[in-house]
Amino acid sequence: MTQRHIATVNPLPSSILHNSTEVRRQYTRAAAKQTMQFISRKVRIFNRKAAAVAQDLPQVQGGH
Repeated sequence: MTQRHIATVNPLPSSILHNSTEVRRQYTRAAAKQTMQFISRKVRIFNRKAAAVAQDLPQVQGGH
């Protein structure tokens, strides 16, 4: 029976499955990558909304 590890980037050979340090390192790497993708997506959405709001605001003209 083949096990699939969803959070890992590459499937792990059975010899490494018993090495908890390597497993933890790979899961941590995958989780960090997912976190960075999530944050960058949120920042991109925020910047897009901020740009749309800035365009909607009438420009303030200098002078008196």
